[in-house]
Amino acid sequence: MIHNQDISVKSPNNRLKRNQIDYLRVDFHTHTISSPDSLLKPDNLVKTARRKGLDRVVITDHNKIESAFKAKEIDPELIIVGEEIETDGGEILAVYMTEEIPAGLSPSEVILRLKEQHAFISISHPFDPYRKGGWRIEALLEILPELDAIETFNARCLKPIFNWRAEVFAKKHNLPGTHGSDAHTAFELGRGSLLLPHFEDAASLRTSIKQAISPKLILSSPLVHFTSRYASWVKKNRRSA
Repeated sequence: MIHNQDISVKSPNNRLKRNQIDYLRVDFHTHTISSPDSLLKPDNLVKTARRKGLDRVVITDHNKIESAFKAKEIDPELIIVGEEIETDGGEILAVYMTEEIPAGLSPSEVILRLKEQHAFISISHPFDPYRKGGWRIEALLEILPELDAIETFNARCLKPIFNWRAEVFAKKHNLPGTHGSDAHTAFELGRGSLLLPHFEDAASLRTSIKQAISPKLILSSPLVHFTSRYASWVKKNRRSA
């Protein structure tokens, strides 16, 4: 992967070009109100993503895909349905989902179900010890042959070294990296993204991501985690009421 390249030539439709190839700006990891720690509504996500110039956004709610489909109805070209699935070994980040997968299954069972859907399979923030869904290295190595990618930049990681470790691991095992804002609020969208040649499904994404280029990446302030705590508090109080 080529990192932090300055791509100054733009195509007539305002998309970035390099060597005559149109590149799509993709945020691989975002959340909406379907996640227990987000209040971001699907229509607001779509509106903000358009304003920020994102070409594709993967909505990866925690163990839910309902809002991703709602957003896709608003903008079928912009939105890709994904899911962040909590397994008993760690969290799996899936792209191009058609059916929801519940939390609590083994990694091997989740991967089997994802392959039945022909989904693109990645792992979210694998080396961040402060995040829910962290992986033991032994468990990660066990499923390594089944993965399409590793998340090598997550804008919500508290320390840059956690992303650096993921990137080193991905390079060592010859796996592409995905980038995501892990946005739970509108203002976070796009802080982690990749520039990829055109793709339209999981199969073409596997080819496209091998030519990925990294734009400028922005780590979010640790304070963004308080927005998630606030969202969780609001929802808990609504249920109590």
